Amino acid sequence: QVQLVESGGDSVQAGGSLRLSCAASRSTAIRNCMAWFRQAPGKEREGVAAISTGSGRIYYADSVRNRFTIFQDNAKITLLLQMNVLKPEDTAVYYCAASKDDCYSGSWRSQDIYNSWGQGTQVTVSS
Repeated sequence: QVQLVESGGDSVQAGGSLRLSCAASRSTAIRNCMAWFRQAPGKEREGVAAISTGSGRIYYADSVRNRFTIFQDNAKITLLLQMNVLKPEDTAVYYCAASKDDCYSGSWRSQDIYNSWGQGTQVTVSS
């Protein structure tokens, strides 16, 4: 199982930017799909963005499209999420997830396909 550790969460004002990182263990475990999810207080966890590590396909939730960018470092060990033009509604705990299975447009939001999760990092956006 892949060990995932998120970092980069902080408190910022609306309009600001943050970059979240997810460090994966140097495991040989296959990570065909990696994603960011978030959970706001009183709400269900939702998919934010995902990347198919083999094909390079990228998926975004409509609420973050054109503001957030998901990418990996060259070694494909660290997953990153660049968040720009942050809004108060982006306030949530952000989780990194990895799947042995590949992800597609119809599956990446399903938490069931992910077998490894990080502990989460808090992002707070004030107005």
